[in-house]
Amino acid sequence: MESAIRGGFQVIEFTFSIPDVLELIREFSRREGVVVGAGTVLTAEDARKAVEAGAQFLVSPVVDETVIKTAQEIKVAMIPGCATPTEMLKAHRLGAPLQKLFPGQAMGPVYVKQILGPLPFLRIVPTSGVTLENAPDYLQAGSFAVGFVNSLFEPDDIAKGRFEMIEERAGTIMNAIETARNEIDP
Repeated sequence: MESAIRGGFQVIEFTFSIPDVLELIREFSRREGVVVGAGTVLTAEDARKAVEAGAQFLVSPVVDETVIKTAQEIKVAMIPGCATPTEMLKAHRLGAPLQKLFPGQAMGPVYVKQILGPLPFLRIVPTSGVTLENAPDYLQAGSFAVGFVNSLFEPDDIAKGRFEMIEERAGTIMNAIETARNEIDP
């Protein structure tokens, strides 16, 4: 994550599936200019623990009414995972300000554009499958934002300690995102 931040990322997420997640959230949330979230939040208890540790937003792979309501109670944004327009609308109506398109690679940018046709008020955030190559397409299709997982944190680079590769990739991704946004909103 240090490499991603050095490469220009300012919004980061630590998932509950990694060891010492609360300590990582606590440590990184103290940094100026970095917005830290907790991912794979599946219970109200995890939501509360993450926010107590410093998480400023929560992400889940599913739409869970209890977790969304808990997020509202503790005054933090919840981004539930949705695969269908029905799930996205349900998440929106439950009060989730953003809807995570998960898994993103299964659907693609055209899917986002088609959903936003009749549901333009949704704020779709594709993840898991977003790459340097397709991120601009997702943004041009109307995605509110995009999230990077394996395309930024390539497992082989992590295993071999090639963190400079992550930093370089992060910088390239951030430049591509900035270029795409300028093309959309000059």
